[in-house]
Amino acid sequence: MATQPINPGIPMKREWGTALGALRRLLANGDDTTQVFRIMRALNGDVTQKNYCKLLTLPHGGRLAYRRLELAERLSDRSFIDSLPAGSVGAAYRAFLDATGYTAQGLAEVSRAEGAFQDGDIEHPYAWMGRRERDIHDIWHVLTGYKADEHLGELCLVAFSHAQTGGLGWAFIAAGGGLKSLRVTGDTAVVRAIREGYRHGRRAAWLHGEDYEALLHEPLEAARQRLNIAEPVRYRAAQARLAEAGISAL
Repeated sequence: MATQPINPGIPMKREWGTALGALRRLLANGDDTTQVFRIMRALNGDVTQKNYCKLLTLPHGGRLAYRRLELAERLSDRSFIDSLPAGSVGAAYRAFLDATGYTAQGLAEVSRAEGAFQDGDIEHPYAWMGRRERDIHDIWHVLTGYKADEHLGELCLVAFSHAQTGGLGWAFIAAGGGLKSLRVTGDTAVVRAIREGYRHGRRAAWLHGEDYEALLHEPLEAARQRLNIAEPVRYRAAQARLAEAGISAL
């Protein structure tokens, strides 16, 4: 029997069994990014649809939605990335790419393993919004200061992302990672850092509403101030505790 194509206009049902299995695999191997997208697909329901509708309520949101810029393509244009001025969000993002070896297209390829809204072949406003949500993830690492190449930084950013988007999948990962950290570390420093990430996400401006081409040109510290993104004090304290304990992975 042929598989029915995904219709982004119909909210996906939550699949707790799928999410739990994916979380177990993710906690066993924090670098298995495919499991993150599996959890998002299993638990986020109609979050992308709601965020798209919220975007349309912003003064410039309709213009962003009408243009439907595919950020994975734009962020993979090295000439564009190299043109961004020193001290800008884009310059910090460029340094991030060079330091980690990550790419926007690489993240897109991982997401396609789940074949959900992120599939570039799906022509639908909600599918575009899903891809946009995926493609700004690493820029959020730059804006928040949470490192992408460590498990602690990812856990703090998923908590921040839950506060920003309402996506239950993000909360599920943050809770699972926080509980595992109690067993691995024997203290609550990581949990406190995750909670700080959530609080910072609640207090910050709604980052989904940003024009990312313009934001990349903005001075990094000025952007953080404008968007009300606070210093990650407890995150850095947890980093230090993990380093002292010789713990490199959670």
